[in-house]
Amino acid sequence: MNKRLKNPAVWIPLVVALAFACGMLVANGLFVPGRSVGGNQKLSTLLNIIGHEYVDEVDTDSLMETMYPQLLSGLDPHSVYIKAEDLEAVNSELEGSFSGIGITFNMLNDSINVLEVLSGGPSEKVGLLAGDRIVTINDSVVAGKKWSNEKVMSWLRGESGTKVRLGIRRSTSPELLPFEVTRGPIPVTSIDAAYLIDDVTGYIRVNKFGRTTYDEFYTEMVKLRNAGAKRYVVDLRGNGGGFMEMAVLMANEFLPAGRLIVATHGRDSSAESAAVSDGSGTFQDAQLTVLLDEFSASASEIFAGAIQDHDRGLVVGRRSFGKGLVQRQMSLPDGSAVRLTIARYYTPSGRCIQKTYAHGENQDYAREILDRYNSGEVFNGDSIKHDESLIFKTDAGRVVYGGGGIMPDIFVPNDTAEITSYYLNVLNKGLLQKFSFDFTDRHRAELKNAGSVSAMLKVLPSDDELLVEFVDYAKSNGVTPRWYYINISRSLIVNDLKALIARDVYGTPAFYKVSNITDPTVVRALREMRSGAAEFPIKDLQSKPTEISLNRFYKVNPWTNNLYAIR
Repeated sequence: MNKRLKNPAVWIPLVVALAFACGMLVANGLFVPGRSVGGNQKLSTLLNIIGHEYVDEVDTDSLMETMYPQLLSGLDPHSVYIKAEDLEAVNSELEGSFSGIGITFNMLNDSINVLEVLSGGPSEKVGLLAGDRIVTINDSVVAGKKWSNEKVMSWLRGESGTKVRLGIRRSTSPELLPFEVTRGPIPVTSIDAAYLIDDVTGYIRVNKFGRTTYDEFYTEMVKLRNAGAKRYVVDLRGNGGGFMEMAVLMANEFLPAGRLIVATHGRDSSAESAAVSDGSGTFQDAQLTVLLDEFSASASEIFAGAIQDHDRGLVVGRRSFGKGLVQRQMSLPDGSAVRLTIARYYTPSGRCIQKTYAHGENQDYAREILDRYNSGEVFNGDSIKHDESLIFKTDAGRVVYGGGGIMPDIFVPNDTAEITSYYLNVLNKGLLQKFSFDFTDRHRAELKNAGSVSAMLKVLPSDDELLVEFVDYAKSNGVTPRWYYINISRSLIVNDLKALIARDVYGTPAFYKVSNITDPTVVRALREMRSGAAEFPIKDLQSKPTEISLNRFYKVNPWTNNLYAIR
């Protein structure tokens, strides 16, 4: 655990922030909702009739299993039922670790290709290498089986201490190489990349809000600061959320004391809570930019909303997903669970950014992102329709809107100018990834010996040579060269190839080091920060602790003038 959290003087003031019983996705005992006796009798009678009178023999337990998801689908889109056999896998992505062999892989050409061997993991200890292909698992041939990633993981993951036998095909050996790997704890990291994007700007990409996210985030931020960072880009694009508490702790690092971070309100009093910054944050004086897109949701929106409402930094990108509902996970007697929405959360200005939904109409809700593309919103900020009845103000008086996601301060469209039918064809066939992996396999030693991503880029062929080699490869895989379209997509294809090759050589962080060079949102964020636009407070207006207008949700402690949760 981070040393700062071991110090009671640091974490005790954040007790309020961590008192999010309604936000934590942890087991909370048996959930017994109020039901009418008549309803129970009716269901019991119906199941008894089916069990005894139906023409075919029926497993009523299995029948009920199909009913539970349907029951919850009549509520909001985020209340879900989780089968007992699926619960461990569902929880593992947020818990911080699981047991496995310690590799990242993808499926290419119906083969399991090892992309990265995690440092210190079980596979590294026995000598597996990036570029290896898994041909057999426990003596069963898996190459050519067209397995899904989920099925591969189910074979590779298992209880810590158990063993799995692998047959490995390696480019340097004509024979199948046998390895026996003892499964062990594998950390589920939340940080895809953290590096200095220029001499004074740290970039950090957070992919989820898991149980260890804050600790990872703080550790990487300190490393960046020690390396010379004075301003930071926090990239939450594609981050679908997770534990609310992690977003609270992250926001606390940037905010002065006494700022509301987030509040929740539900029908039950236990869902009433508020989190306020305690002034212990290490990065209160640093410039900050937060990147969002249409797939940034939940905890990502909590963090961005707190930063925006307090004029603490710039939000750059596109309107976020719009998930303002809080789920609590509750165990059921057979080991299954339900994640039930029990509250809505509110940003410091009072916004609930949950987008509209109708009970039971989950298909329309799921299509909402597609509707943004069809309406042109992701390509043009002027296409966004604000709800003028839900206007709120930041500390500095800037207008922000509720009712559907966090709208960025600076809109960056989804640029499709270079996307052509040729690019989509090679992308959809997975040829960019396949070519990059094959290219890396043929030149792995040379590329690895370059020593760094920047040096590796200089070792690569020229852009024209790389493009021609790829086009020939695509042609051999059934994609006819169409040079008019290839030239339009030239930069996009070459940049994708470089980023993928970097990933195959140096791991996931290297992908972002290369792709960010031309990423329009990152480029715009850097430009704004270098101009001073992200200095606190935004627009050079004096900020002050938030005066809460939602008085029905909060009370103010008269001794500290800070908010505390109604509990």
